[in-house]
Amino acid sequence: MSVVSTDRIAWLVALDGVGSAYAATRDGIDAMLRDRGLRKTEPQTTAEALAIGAHASAVLEGSRSTIAEIADGGGDEIAQDSLRLSASVLSLVPLMKQSPLQAFARLHAVAAGTALPAEQLGRPRDAASAARLRTVSELILSDTAAPALLVAAMVHADIATAKPFASHNGIVARAAERLVIVSRGVDPKSLMVTEAGHLALREQYESNLRAYASATQRGVHAWALYAAEAYAKGMELSPLRPVKRPRRDAEPVDLGDLPA
Repeated sequence: MSVVSTDRIAWLVALDGVGSAYAATRDGIDAMLRDRGLRKTEPQTTAEALAIGAHASAVLEGSRSTIAEIADGGGDEIAQDSLRLSASVLSLVPLMKQSPLQAFARLHAVAAGTALPAEQLGRPRDAASAARLRTVSELILSDTAAPALLVAAMVHADIATAKPFASHNGIVARAAERLVIVSRGVDPKSLMVTEAGHLALREQYESNLRAYASATQRGVHAWALYAAEAYAKGMELSPLRPVKRPRRDAEPVDLGDLPA
């Protein structure tokens, strides 16, 4: 069974709890963006959200760098790859709308630009990987009635589990997810931090990706429900929301729960 399909994704909405979970999550996102939108949102708020997201995505990929190191232009190689991608990701929104395959290729080329030879950048590993990416592209270009957030969740999981590129598949998957959310008008200024939502729920994130990879209805259902929760968490961790910073003498904060 093909998990992501232009004529099948709507069936997910009918599964127990999925429709209501995404409706509630979208309402929460819309309410927060509308409330904060009464005041002008500065470009640096988007930049901060992207930086927090870059750190979270890098940690999920195995980085041990802190967000402070990344903010200072340092960090390990994975962190630098993630930060480099975050700096260019929003420029790919028009491409994601028109040619998702090219957007995927560009995401990988930027993320893996210093790690792989030129002939592997942006290129699927094999014919099966190329076919999988075409299926994901078809979903993005389709007129599915499924919620935009659910489309983003399926795009993320399909790329992350199929691993169509020679490296950096997780970072690419999470960047593609962000692009879908922006390009479909859920969060036009990219103020959510979906990557931080996944990091805060890391155990569930990884277990539900494994469930999705099983390509069973139960596994896909579990991922869909999880992703709605992660998106709500990603909105909570947005720099739009005031966060109480720890005192200097307080215990260290777990960056999986709170952006530092």
